[in-house]
Amino acid sequence: MNSRRVWFIPMVIILLVLCNVSLISFCRDMGKWNRLMVREEAMDRIRAQQVPIKLYDDFISWEKDQKRGEEFSRYDYLLAWLISGEEKREQLSWYAKRLKAVKEDQYLEYTGYLASVWTDLRYFPVPVSTLNEKAEVSFTDSWMFERTFGGKRGHEGTDLMAKINERGRYPVVSMTAGVVEKIGWLPKGGYRIGIRAPHGGYFYYAHLYDYAEDFQIGDTVEAGELLGFMGDSGYSEIEGTVGNFDVHLHVGVYVNQPDGTEMSINAYWPLKSLENKKLQYPFY
Repeated sequence: MNSRRVWFIPMVIILLVLCNVSLISFCRDMGKWNRLMVREEAMDRIRAQQVPIKLYDDFISWEKDQKRGEEFSRYDYLLAWLISGEEKREQLSWYAKRLKAVKEDQYLEYTGYLASVWTDLRYFPVPVSTLNEKAEVSFTDSWMFERTFGGKRGHEGTDLMAKINERGRYPVVSMTAGVVEKIGWLPKGGYRIGIRAPHGGYFYYAHLYDYAEDFQIGDTVEAGELLGFMGDSGYSEIEGTVGNFDVHLHVGVYVNQPDGTEMSINAYWPLKSLENKKLQYPFY
């Protein structure tokens, strides 16, 4: 009898410890899972798009892998990552299943935003020069940094800065196929062009020096098609104003919400994914 008690007590302790660990893990997972229900937090993560590119490449490879019979897209994995911060396939699959079960309409809305941003990407917007290796561009994640022209606001895009500060030199190509939706002068954006891609993303190129041709609203463009040339136009109500800042290309990405309003998305991470997908042009 005593020997049974000797074994029983440690076993009870072990079971309690295991249950406690499991409970903590469960509560942690449920906490992350329930973030989807906090719309503001989920939308902030979707807008910020802070996914390591190597991990996104993994999502693409998992999407193509049919061995396990899973039916998750790269956007299912991406949403699960943005909500949970987990990186292993099994964990992300677990979250994807349960996130969809929480509220399917909301889940499909979120994955729809991600598909609009990522699906149609093909080329980095500034080609590599075949004539001058110094004609490069650089960019950093300046998402929501403060801007003041026209009133204090957050920076809704990514600036690609020209290493050689001369307007009209660097070509700008379309990152996606699509349709010209907006074109012409804006006080904040100077000469700009906006392309609506097939899956719904709106890709906005601003501060151009000029256009490659006389684009009209409704014209179709191909991915990689020349749109214009980098400049320093804008920050003025007077069309044609230049010189208020260094030569650069502002890239903005927007998606439509169910209520018809536009939502800006951080362009930095999509641009990072295209760094090895640059066309070559003979400029300079």
